[in-house]
Amino acid sequence: MKILDTTTAPNPRRVRIFLAEKGLSVPFEPFEMNMTNLRSEEFTAMNPMQRVPILVLDDGTCISESVAICRYFEESHPEPPLFGTGALGKALVEMWNRRMELNFFTAVGQAFRHLHPNMREREVPQVAEWGEANKAKCLGALKILDDQLANTQYVAGENYSIADITGLVAVDFMKVARIDMPDTLSNVQRWYNEVSARPSAKA
Repeated sequence: MKILDTTTAPNPRRVRIFLAEKGLSVPFEPFEMNMTNLRSEEFTAMNPMQRVPILVLDDGTCISESVAICRYFEESHPEPPLFGTGALGKALVEMWNRRMELNFFTAVGQAFRHLHPNMREREVPQVAEWGEANKAKCLGALKILDDQLANTQYVAGENYSIADITGLVAVDFMKVARIDMPDTLSNVQRWYNEVSARPSAKA
């Protein structure tokens, strides 16, 4: 078993944080994300989306998509639970993780991919107007998160979960995407200080 990993990309970091919270050690194989490697026949056979991370099991099965990889380890190592417990707890984690992914993390990623000069080869065509529009979408999602965190310690309730991991990685990726965090979001700032201080955040 191994994970193809790139330390500069946000999605592989989600998996590393998840594994650190689980106390699991999985071999990581560094993968250089240049266009030659991403478009190679071997890599495309492993993941036709041409992205990392990829979990390669001992039998050769490849699992890509960071949340799918995390679910694999949640099922095989259920403690501590990071996808919630019970019907309601699992549903709330699923709901908030999707909100963090679809409304926040994706908006940050789109702003980065469509505005950063280093992404010209990978995001064709770059549409600057779409990048700017996603900055606004990102800030809108943060306001919703701030309202939620006025009533809960963590994103999906009183227990740390994968929704916090997704949110943390998205906030940190805002710096790379050149999106400033508003200083009015005191609840987000409180939460961010807490989750970024966890040892796993350094994974």
